[in-house]
Amino acid sequence: MKCAIILAGGKGTRMKADCPKVMCNVLFKPMISYVVDAVKEAGAEDICVITGYKHNEVEDYLASVDTNIKTALQEPQLGTGHAVMQADEFIAAHTEDEILILNGDGPLMDAETINKAYDYHKENNNSITLISAIVDDLNGIGHIKRDENGTLLRIVEHKDASPEEKLINESNAGCYWFNGADLQYALSKITNENVQNEYYLTDSLEILIGAGKNAGAYVVENNEVILGANDRVQLNGLNTIMRKNINNKLMVNGVDIPCTDGVMIGKDVKIGNSTVILPNTIIIGSTIIGESCVIGPNTYIDNSEIGDNVVLDNCKILDSAVENDVDAGPFVKVRANSELKKGVHIGNFVEVKNSVVGEGSKSAHLTYIGDSDVGSGVNFGCGTVTCNYDGKNKSRCKIGDGAFIGCNTNLIAPVEVGDKAYIAAGSTITDDIPENALSIARAKQVNKEGWVEIKKPYKE
Repeated sequence: MKCAIILAGGKGTRMKADCPKVMCNVLFKPMISYVVDAVKEAGAEDICVITGYKHNEVEDYLASVDTNIKTALQEPQLGTGHAVMQADEFIAAHTEDEILILNGDGPLMDAETINKAYDYHKENNNSITLISAIVDDLNGIGHIKRDENGTLLRIVEHKDASPEEKLINESNAGCYWFNGADLQYALSKITNENVQNEYYLTDSLEILIGAGKNAGAYVVENNEVILGANDRVQLNGLNTIMRKNINNKLMVNGVDIPCTDGVMIGKDVKIGNSTVILPNTIIIGSTIIGESCVIGPNTYIDNSEIGDNVVLDNCKILDSAVENDVDAGPFVKVRANSELKKGVHIGNFVEVKNSVVGEGSKSAHLTYIGDSDVGSGVNFGCGTVTCNYDGKNKSRCKIGDGAFIGCNTNLIAPVEVGDKAYIAAGSTITDDIPENALSIARAKQVNKEGWVEIKKPYKE
């Protein structure tokens, strides 16, 4: 059985953030969310997260993602070895299993790398297998020391390393596979006799080698997977890599991104073949977009479902569904719990909120459709407003199939407009309208001759 311990207790002082380090976002998701996803995808059946600084934030987030994830609190924080010691009950329950230990601020670590290291670990009957990388930047790394035959000896933290050891360019990634019983043994032997007076998990390598156990290092093929972030500059770097990787994968699978400038697409987003994503477009959440769409420029979509052959130009779509052949924009906002049915046209400066807009209905410009059930083939004239809020309660409007709403119409909810009803421009509708009826609700025009000469309302 595979299981995992994720280290997530750090404050991340250099981030200068109010939240725990692992809760800093990469592409609009906390870093730890990517790590949890990776270990699950790799087959971990039981997960324990070690929390610390502002632990409630991390624990609440994890509970919202998966109630089966266990947590253990590290307080005070006395090093990585000390952190793992806090999971003693978890480890005791998995002494016959293989335990993965990794950092919660490494969002680029993927299931493929984890499983390749696991296979290496099992094939060599190792008690410990660490993941390593050959790097150019040696500052602050954990240097992996080997003998002349390449056999692992120990991991030397940079601050404890000799000048000669600081030249070693094989870096510890902070990700390990352990045999559960051997991890339990190693933790019992770790001390804090070092410059920082901390308990280093890295010491477990030398301890297990000294006990005659097998040890090895799986060297990654792609160094990006080991990267973490200690400050906002490095966090930006993670965003850049994640964005590039996601965009490249989508393009390989048939999505057209002719210019990636400003295009940010979340890891969980799914997009169909031949859809075009234009610059300055952000797509996040569990969004699904169909085939042959044109999305953007300057469009934001969160947790929504978009059909095929949809055009969204300068739109904001939130928690809603847009069916096939819809054309929306520019400057359109579709708020939560809305549905735009097949063939709907929503034009510039139109907002839809908590409403269903039926097939083929059109609202070309300057209209608010809120808390409404709109039939098919409805035409909204410019400046139409569904007045859904009376200052105390929200009420709904119902508009039948084929209705025509004249310009500058106010529909005072709750009100029902019948099929093929016709509303004259400038009307304020307070009562239901029968089907096929013409409704006029405006004051009669009055012209007062000579009024301007008498009142003189204009400046000279």
